[in-house]
Amino acid sequence: MVIWIQIETPYGDKEDLSKLRGLSFSIVRLNAPLLLPMEKPTDNKHFACIPKTFVLLLFLCSSLVLNLQSLGVIAQNATFTSVRVGVVLNFSLPAAMKSRTSLSMAIEDFYAANPNYSTRVSFDFRDSMNDTVAAVSAAVDLLTTQVEAIIGPQTSAQTNFMAYLCNRAHVPLISFSATSPSISPAHLPYFIRATLNDSSQSFPIAAFVHHFGWRAVVPVYEDSDYGSGIIPSLVDALQAADARIPDRSVIPITVTDEHIEKELYRLMNLPTRVFLVHMLPSLASRLFKLAAKFGMLSDGYVWMVTDSVGDVLEILDPNTTNSMQGVIGFRPYVPNQNKIFNFSARFKARYQKDYPGTDVTGHTIFQLRAYDAAWALAKAVEMSNVTNPGFTMPQGGKSATVFDRLGVSQIGTRLLDAIHNTTFDGLAGNFSLVDGQLQLSAYEIVNVIGKGLRNVGFWTLSSGLTSELGDALTSGNNNKKLNPIQWPGDSNGKVPRGWLIPTKGKKLRIAVPVKHGFFQFVQVTQPISNSSNVTGYCIDVFDAVKKKLPYKVDYHYVPFKDSSYSYNNLVYQVYLNNYDVVVGDTTILANRTNYVDFTLPYTESGVSMVVPIKKDTSKTMWIFLQPLTAGLWLTSLAFFFFTGLSVWVIEHRINTEFRGTMWKQIGLIFYFSFSTLVFAHKEKLESNLSRFLVIVWVFFVLILTSSYTASLTSMLTVQQLTPTITDVNELLRRGDYIGYQDGSFVVALLKRLNFDTSKMRNYSTVDQYAEALAKGSANGGVAAIFDEIPYLKVFLSKYCANHTMVGPTYKTDGFGFTFPRGSPLVADVSRAILNLTEGEHMMEIENRWFNNLSSCPSHNTDLHSSSLSFRSFAGLFIITGAVSVLMLLIFIGRYIYKNWDKLKKICKDNDTTAEILREISKHYDRMESSVRPVPNEENRLMFDGIKRDEVTLTPVRENIAIASDRSTPMASRSTQQDAPTVSTSTRERILIQAETHNLTTQGSDGQTLEVEQITQGR
Repeated sequence: MVIWIQIETPYGDKEDLSKLRGLSFSIVRLNAPLLLPMEKPTDNKHFACIPKTFVLLLFLCSSLVLNLQSLGVIAQNATFTSVRVGVVLNFSLPAAMKSRTSLSMAIEDFYAANPNYSTRVSFDFRDSMNDTVAAVSAAVDLLTTQVEAIIGPQTSAQTNFMAYLCNRAHVPLISFSATSPSISPAHLPYFIRATLNDSSQSFPIAAFVHHFGWRAVVPVYEDSDYGSGIIPSLVDALQAADARIPDRSVIPITVTDEHIEKELYRLMNLPTRVFLVHMLPSLASRLFKLAAKFGMLSDGYVWMVTDSVGDVLEILDPNTTNSMQGVIGFRPYVPNQNKIFNFSARFKARYQKDYPGTDVTGHTIFQLRAYDAAWALAKAVEMSNVTNPGFTMPQGGKSATVFDRLGVSQIGTRLLDAIHNTTFDGLAGNFSLVDGQLQLSAYEIVNVIGKGLRNVGFWTLSSGLTSELGDALTSGNNNKKLNPIQWPGDSNGKVPRGWLIPTKGKKLRIAVPVKHGFFQFVQVTQPISNSSNVTGYCIDVFDAVKKKLPYKVDYHYVPFKDSSYSYNNLVYQVYLNNYDVVVGDTTILANRTNYVDFTLPYTESGVSMVVPIKKDTSKTMWIFLQPLTAGLWLTSLAFFFFTGLSVWVIEHRINTEFRGTMWKQIGLIFYFSFSTLVFAHKEKLESNLSRFLVIVWVFFVLILTSSYTASLTSMLTVQQLTPTITDVNELLRRGDYIGYQDGSFVVALLKRLNFDTSKMRNYSTVDQYAEALAKGSANGGVAAIFDEIPYLKVFLSKYCANHTMVGPTYKTDGFGFTFPRGSPLVADVSRAILNLTEGEHMMEIENRWFNNLSSCPSHNTDLHSSSLSFRSFAGLFIITGAVSVLMLLIFIGRYIYKNWDKLKKICKDNDTTAEILREISKHYDRMESSVRPVPNEENRLMFDGIKRDEVTLTPVRENIAIASDRSTPMASRSTQQDAPTVSTSTRERILIQAETHNLTTQGSDGQTLEVEQITQGR
């Protein structure tokens, strides 16, 4: 009996079977029955003919067949499809050897769980020898031999080059350790990151920094793509957390201890005491050992490490762990502890078997990621339905380079899609790719204490920092309280403030300006001696702020004698490190912030000008017109006329008081509305519409007259003061001299306002200000003084009788304390300033130095007694105008409704618009027929003893009603001669009485007669 065994070997040797030692092989086919020989296979595989005696030995050891998986021998069905996968790792490192064991275990476990799958993944391992060129060479060799996928390499630099090759050959490259954001699946679609992006840990780091209120973090990272890749996302995350990166330390990968010591000494002299280490564990171990030697893991320091070190904290050597006491580590949280415990036991046994004689320190998350990556790849291969893998080779002759001879995988695109769609619960957590990489789930924060680690808390994207991950994931509880932390130096749990002024045992040097005036702000006595006394408003504010700081700050004041020349020079001394702080009346300006940092302002400011004032005693004969502006006068007159017209329109048809000749009615319109200013009108109103209109109008007139009287009284009795100059443009036009304070930035502002420097004069004290303003521009003085408002207030507190502040105010940010750029004191001092200004102590300091500022009466209300304008009464005009219009509309609507038939007849009987309007106006001018005299004693018709029942009104020519005795027969109505006659005196009395009451009565024949208004001479 002859048995053929298929041997898979990458070496291609057919005769020397000794080279096959340690290689995986599989039994392809065993013919039966045993006594019948079988033919030798004719395919291209390498086969070895095994003697019959060896066959008997195999049958005697048949129990070994049940354990072929652990021996690397897998019984295969003839229909299995083998898919070759390359693996590139740096086998000189223990981490790579552990990853190789983890990859092999993943493939064995996968096919043991899925024995019926039709595909089998076989690994082809290559050593990158910790060299990028060697890694790329290994990748080229693997692609030349047509592997369908590649796992690895370990570093981001090697992965970057290999990703371009695999992208060209359409071969998926799966990396479980390349975390640098510089390699993106968005640009290299065949690159698959089976781990987290480094930028993902920037968020938990920033949240941790914000939780403790640290304002600055100094990153310490290796000089590589991996080291610098996290910086952009870290900067953004810290800025969102109200923190910044004032400095950074870049450590070369191949660096000597002397260079590290020199860099640590530089970091020691920075004010920031919060450091973030982002580098490979080997370099980080050297860094921490030297940092501990320099005393940089003592009280006040904060050290944090990213997941590159945080993932391996448990397996670091004891010497490194001892030098990292109090360090905070960030690493992805691994939830499947039961799975990991089972895997750990199997992993240690398998690793000892694969590499006998080596120390087993346990696995890290990289081995878990490698296991999940191999599992995902094997699953994707099966999902791709691979039956005949291979490459499509380039057409044509021999290519110039080996890269040009690379083919394109026929199943690469299918396999890539299958990997992207693969999801399962892996050892390191949920394996699910989004945009070609794993997504952020949760981070664990640990604290190095003794020989082990203490859990500090967790961070999730939805809940932020929390001490218990279970509550955050289930209920969304956002518990910001973390577990206790042991900081470097064993500071009994006291949280380091994150910064320290590196004074080397000396006090802060605080520069104060030596001023020649305005001593209320800063005054230095005996500036030459060592016992200088510094007082003033600014000094008291800073001393009060110091007491509100949560820590002690030692300092001493140093007078700066050249400050009168320029405050810019004083500020620049801080930039030159000649002083640590500037305390004084230093204004916050944009150009100064390019060199120093300012605190929040502790006083408001702005630039204005002060000028002399003069008394205005001239009172013109037309002063009674000044209380109201011309626009208000004209508007009031217009409304007076409109209101009178509205009342006349409403009352004309129903009220005899509003009838008569045209001139009488025009006069009545003006008389009625204007009479409301001084007395009540005698005309009695009949319509409720006009009554309501007049009520609103009288209310408006009352307010207008009251305001007018008050304004005129003020003009006649209050002394009027006017400034000599009211506008900056007037100064420019006249070419007057102007003044400013010594050393002030105001001179630069005046230049921007186009003032000539030859027209500027500088002064130091308030007395000099007053003297210069008294002389005037023509006599060696100035016409105006430009300065900041706090100084002008001090000046006016002493010389307010003859000066005032006028013109626009040019906004500035106020006075602030000056610190070097990046100083951590700025935030704390600014916070203390806010607390001080919100309390009463700030008011006490101001009263101590400026208690006489309020004793000067203000001239602002006297300088410009402005007239009342239309805007002041616009609301009243709108109300009375709307009421008038509304009443008119109601009246017109009622008129049209009552006379609709007559108006329709007028429109029908007349052709032109002019005729229609004329007839309508005639109709409107007539009294309403329904009007009757009021039945009282005053309007009864009593004419010289003639009783009412003895009088008859008869129509005559021209529609004139004539009174006659009832005993006289009614005459013909056609002519004047036919009408009965009465005496002249009686007729005149009747007409006069009729004119008064405008009576309408009933004739003897039942016809309605109207008595017109007739004068006596008619």
